[in-house]
Amino acid sequence: MTKTAHADRDPRLTPARPDLADIALRGLVEAAAYVEGVPRRICAPSAPLRRAPRADSGIDTEAVMGDSVNVYEVKDGFAYVQLVHDGYVGYLPAEAIGPAEPPPTHRVRALRTFLYPAPDVKRPHRGHLGLGAAFAALEREGDYLRLAEESFVFAPHCESVAWREPDFAATAERLVGTPYLWGGRTSLGLDCSGLVQLALELAGLPCPRDADQQERALGQPLPLEDLGSLHRGDLVFWRGHVGLMLDAERLIHANGHHMAVAVEPLAVAVARIREKSYGPVTSLRRVTPV
Repeated sequence: MTKTAHADRDPRLTPARPDLADIALRGLVEAAAYVEGVPRRICAPSAPLRRAPRADSGIDTEAVMGDSVNVYEVKDGFAYVQLVHDGYVGYLPAEAIGPAEPPPTHRVRALRTFLYPAPDVKRPHRGHLGLGAAFAALEREGDYLRLAEESFVFAPHCESVAWREPDFAATAERLVGTPYLWGGRTSLGLDCSGLVQLALELAGLPCPRDADQQERALGQPLPLEDLGSLHRGDLVFWRGHVGLMLDAERLIHANGHHMAVAVEPLAVAVARIREKSYGPVTSLRRVTPV
């Protein structure tokens, strides 16, 4: 097969640079060296995935505790990685990456929960874990689960990693008021596609990261003339934006107009977005819960 330039592949999903590429891409892309990714896992509550190994580089997405990653290089405090769950490629802080084992046993079901140095609510907390973060619980001590490095979380805020929320629209509703954050995919800050991805993944549905990827991959297409007969859970796409229907009339979406996850009549959103930002609706898609 003829080797192709990196530009011919989606750079968001292609672990390749002129000097380094995934060994699986040998013969497909040109690079000075090919390496096999080392399986690791996110050990920080969350970590920004940047498009360049600099602290002032833009954030494309976030990794959260428990996410699996393949690491291709660690240099100058940054790791060049690919996220396993959605294939996104970029640079993470090296300190946010830990061993791949043990695998997660539990997932955070609360919007947020705190990390404590002991199973005691009165102790100063060390940080927090957001909705969907996963971890390996070594044992239970009373109402708390013990993580590695002697951190504890309140057990009733967590569930087995097998837990699913089949009504993904309900997950989105829980996040109303969460501030808008470009690249965000945690309960501290979300962008439009991050909200959809988090809601669908907690329902056990694999979901790409960005709105254009979601528009191509998710669910079944609906005729655009069905705009007036949408159901709960249907997705509405614009060029560069996505929202989720709560019923036939109301849309929930993380957006820069409200700078938050907000609910509004679909007709209001369609008119404003057509006039001020992303133009007309480009497609409708129906996603079936597991």
